[in-house]
Amino acid sequence: MIPDSKVGQLDALLHDSGILPLIDKELQGRPGPDGLPVRTVLVGLLLALHYGHGANLADAFRILADHLRPTARSWLGVPDLTSAGTHARLAFSRRIYRAFDRLTTALDPHRGERRRRLPTAEAAVIAAAWEDDDPEHVRRRALLQEISDRLVLVTVQLAHRRGLFTGWPGDIGADTTPIPSWHHPPSRRRELASVDLTAGWHYCGGAEEGIFGHSATLLVAASRRHPDGVRQAGERVSRHPQLALGLALDTPGKRVGPNAVHALTRLAAHGLQLPAGLLAADRAYTDQLPAHFAVPARRLGYQLVLDYKQEHRGLQGSTASGALLVDGSLACPAMPDALVHATTNLDDKAVREASEDEPLTQLITARTPFFLKRKQNPDQHGTIRLQCPAAGPSPSVSCSRFHQVHQIAAARPVTVDLTNPRATTAHTAAKPTVPIPTAERLRPPAPEQLPKICRRPTLTLRPGGLGKIDKFRQDRHYLQPPWQDAYRPARANIEGLNGRAKSHGVNIADPARRLAHGRVAQTILLALMIFTINLDILHSWTQTSTPAADNEFTEENSRSDGQRPPIPSASGIPPPAGTRTTQAT
Repeated sequence: MIPDSKVGQLDALLHDSGILPLIDKELQGRPGPDGLPVRTVLVGLLLALHYGHGANLADAFRILADHLRPTARSWLGVPDLTSAGTHARLAFSRRIYRAFDRLTTALDPHRGERRRRLPTAEAAVIAAAWEDDDPEHVRRRALLQEISDRLVLVTVQLAHRRGLFTGWPGDIGADTTPIPSWHHPPSRRRELASVDLTAGWHYCGGAEEGIFGHSATLLVAASRRHPDGVRQAGERVSRHPQLALGLALDTPGKRVGPNAVHALTRLAAHGLQLPAGLLAADRAYTDQLPAHFAVPARRLGYQLVLDYKQEHRGLQGSTASGALLVDGSLACPAMPDALVHATTNLDDKAVREASEDEPLTQLITARTPFFLKRKQNPDQHGTIRLQCPAAGPSPSVSCSRFHQVHQIAAARPVTVDLTNPRATTAHTAAKPTVPIPTAERLRPPAPEQLPKICRRPTLTLRPGGLGKIDKFRQDRHYLQPPWQDAYRPARANIEGLNGRAKSHGVNIADPARRLAHGRVAQTILLALMIFTINLDILHSWTQTSTPAADNEFTEENSRSDGQRPPIPSASGIPPPAGTRTTQAT
């Protein structure tokens, strides 16, 4: 039998998410009897997931019918079926299915046949409701996403209330993972669509064979080795639970960037006042239009840490000011070609092993003095100011062009203490020299013929200010230690979350664990799965990293009037001793 405390915990979190008023409002006024409350079905699904049965309505029925104690049954309005006959049990199971069907029907932009393969033309009309701009379709899609968002964010809110994100700098990893479908793909020969009308082929990075189903955009609370990119000795220890912070289910290849931005926006708008730090994303996001990912992410306050496809590495373009965009960083127009093309056509294996390739590491390190220096950090709109590397009181290079254009006299000889590393590094002779062509040195051109960055050494850069190539710009120099210490841990955090989500417990990659038909049902069930995964992460975290959590709701303070049990919204983590191993009998 399931402890009442576990039922009370999940019921309380479901109420705290705020989805029940949204659902009740949507179902209000629909024809027919009210039937079984949707709340009861959702709690049953959460219990089924918690005890490792999957997110199927048959599992929820067995949990609700056979494994609840009288007090929990009174909270959820479940009849006592202990001595009931077959017909009474069948009737209750049908009530569960009808309640879930009422929910999915109310949220579906275009309710169509869900149990057989439709002709391609008929299916296209239904699938179009997920893409068009009809006001009612847009409203229902937004409401469905709002319910999914709240189910995920209520677990983040729980962790935040417990102070588990104290000191977290706001680093996030973004990824898109396949959610396989139970159904067959469309048949061109028979001109029949799939039962999953909005499913498609998801291709993972480097894979030649696709996975038929949907794609899920996931955000994870990431970590970094050190704020300044300095490698620390010993094993890196994370100081916060690596929860899923956002979720969006969509057709593969559709709205990859906007879905991540939506999740970031909902996280910022949820009232948690979490910081905005680094945002690490793989090549699927780097290839998005700037207006779909990079620009809105920067306006939310995030600094981007990106990777590139092989054909995008090296020189990626130039700006109106004449500065070069080299692996996401703006550089001096006269950067040596050997440094500009150090990573041109570099394959993925070489990138993964870049820290072990000494010649490549030397070239990557030699780029640093030629990059434009940040003069001012981003403002509230994401605007930054950069300056020529030869400008300022502490130039990183020595440039005869800069001295000539700005009529800077040669520095007077000074005595340098060679035992002082700071003094020797700051001396002009220790700085790299910008290679100016011989013809230019012999016949200096007019100032107006030089790149703008050479004439006006300060550059104001706004989000999207580089046009199409702004999607490549990032805030840490590619493959250098600060980039490695931010990108690699974030990718490891993402893969760790994917591994946990696709493990034997709650396996989002197993379509047999979420058999309900339709995009609406799949969205709700996947959100419940992520909800359960986050609770499991919090349970593990509090058992290993934090003091004992608050006491659980117990039967002594229960209510017998059928109403919600009076437990604090912050209680319930970790679950009572033994509830993860107790098996329903």
